[in-house]
Amino acid sequence: MNQHGSLTHVLPIDESSQIGHARRFAQRFAVELGFDETDAGRVALAATELATNLLKHAHQGALHLRSTAAQSGTGVEIVAVDRGPGFNINECLADGFSTGGTQGTGLGALMRQAQVFDAHSDHRGSVVLVQLFRRGDSASPVRVGISQHSLNDDPACGDVWHLAVDDQRISALVIDGIGHGEDAQEAGFAGARAFAVAPFAEPESSINDMHQAMCGTRGGAVAVALYDTRVGNLRFAGIGNIGASLLTAETSRGLASHPGIVGSQFRKARAFDYPVEGDHLLIMYSDGLQSRWNLRDYAGLVYRHPAVIATVLHRDYCRGRDDVTVMVIALEAMRD
Repeated sequence: MNQHGSLTHVLPIDESSQIGHARRFAQRFAVELGFDETDAGRVALAATELATNLLKHAHQGALHLRSTAAQSGTGVEIVAVDRGPGFNINECLADGFSTGGTQGTGLGALMRQAQVFDAHSDHRGSVVLVQLFRRGDSASPVRVGISQHSLNDDPACGDVWHLAVDDQRISALVIDGIGHGEDAQEAGFAGARAFAVAPFAEPESSINDMHQAMCGTRGGAVAVALYDTRVGNLRFAGIGNIGASLLTAETSRGLASHPGIVGSQFRKARAFDYPVEGDHLLIMYSDGLQSRWNLRDYAGLVYRHPAVIATVLHRDYCRGRDDVTVMVIALEAMRD
């Protein structure tokens, strides 16, 4: 399985006419991804329900839409994001419960419609995730969350990511092209193309190949993580200011990068090995995200789906002056 960068579509929801727009956008997006009329209708209904809940309970927020990997093909991911008062998830999933005077079937119905459902809510606001796939298909066994946004919704994004998965390994790449806009995107694409030729190569070798490919561009910061389930080891190499952490519910360890610019100059790429025993989260992020976050500040967030985690971090720690990418991978996902 290979996935590569796709921007998150952001649909603001702060007045009732935007609910219809969200429904139409979501249905059209699903059709573009190969969904038939029936399955695209499920996507449209999910977008309608999420947008309606945002407006009723938080009064404003946004839907984030992106494509996501399936067992065979591609699915649709919709995340509702708000800064409202929060809610009790267990209560709201029970049919008949309502805080808005409705029949109270919203979140429970969403959970039944979607192949993947998860949520996190506290006093900072709420994030509700649904992933929908075509009939007969299901989510990839590797649980991954990506939140990628360009500065000022520019169609060109200088952040680029790539994810490759085989039976035993996960290889993840994040590139932050210098600056933003088309020139930064060109640098990121040049590196990602070189990486995709041999995504399971040693990280040092991958970075050297990307350096050659990015010469003549602006260059950028690069980080590569290669996880091998056979030996329970994560091998990581980074040049520049891509942040990376390896976490459990009790521990957090930063992953070391070296200074420099791939495509311009750096001393040498050096990979470090990190043993992975038990379930871990790998979080990689560009410098459009602040680095002073701690998942333990959010009760239970570490146990949520990676897409929920990535969205919460983007909501609360986006700097707002650069492209931003947050990639969260559950490293337990490939174990039987």
